[in-house]
Parts: sequence; structure tokens; C-alpha cells
Amino acid sequence: MGADRFSTATRLRTLGAQAAARVYRAQSRRVRTPRKGRLTGRAALLALVLCSLVVALAYPTRQYVTQRSEIADQKRQAERTRDEVDKLKELRARWRDPAFVEQQARRHLHFVRPDERGYILPDGTADTGPRRDRGPANRAWYENMWDAVDAVDAADAADAADAADVSGRADANIGADGHRPSTAAR
Repeated sequence: MGADRFSTATRLRTLGAQAAARVYRAQSRRVRTPRKGRLTGRAALLALVLCSLVVALAYPTRQYVTQRSEIADQKRQAERTRDEVDKLKELRARWRDPAFVEQQARRHLHFVRPDERGYILPDGTADTGPRRDRGPANRAWYENMWDAVDAVDAADAADAADAADVSGRADANIGADGHRPSTAAR
């Protein structure tokens, strides 16, 4: 009996040693193999820092781009203003020339020299040919109104002439007895 008792204890020790060896081997395998598909603490920290930098730099970057475009617009505006100033300086220099002043006075103010005679035509041209109709859009309102009145008068006169002609034919169809002949007799 004694041998059986020790043999069970011996067996348990042996099984315990084997089980402990298996657990040790399993633990060492897990530690040695790298984790796949999982986020490590360092990677999470790096992602957090990068996101913070993007958020922190987004607004200043947008402001920078906006200010650069505004500066470019202001430079273009300044260039246009410089061109306009140059044109105005040139115009001022032309106005200092007496010949240019005389030309502008003749053209816009219809000035003439004392020994000259000036003529102003109604339509503003010096054409000696027959006067062309300028169309209703390019004429004064009262000219359009009088043309409309003349057109209505001409149409009324034509209508009156047609009515008189028709009544004359109707009178010719009245018989000696004062009645119109029937349509069957015609």
C-alpha cells in the first residue's frame, strides 16, 4: 500500500512539472510574438500629436493663403491706379497745349473765330445729302408724337375716302323707287 501512496504523489509531481513547463512555454510564446493589427501606445501618441498639429496649423495656414491673395489683389489695384494717374498726367499735359484747347472748344462748345461763321445742323452731321430718318429711338419725343398724329390723320383720311366710295356705290344701287333691288334680281 505504501508504494501506491507514493506512486500517486510522485505521479502528481510529475504531472505538475509537465503542466508548469507547458504553461511556461505558452507564456514565452505569447511574449515573443509581436502583436499584429493592434494599435500600440506609441502609435496612438504619434497619431494624437499629428492630429493636434494639423488642427493647430489649419487656421493660420488658411489665413496666410487669404492674405497672400489679398496682397496680390492690392498690387493689381495699385498698378491700375498708377496707369490711370499716368493717363491723367498725359491728359493734363495735352490741356496745356493751346491747339488742343482750341480743338476741344470747337468740337464740344461750338466756338468759332471772329472771322468764321459757324453752322449747327439739326441732326449734328455736315452731310449735304437728303436727310435720313433716324428711327423712333434716336429722335426727340415730340417728333415721334407728331409722326404718330400724322399717321393717324392719314389713316382716317383714307378710311373716309373708302367710306365715301362705298356709299357712292351703294347710292348707285338704289333704284328709282328708293329701294334696293333684291339680290335675286341682280
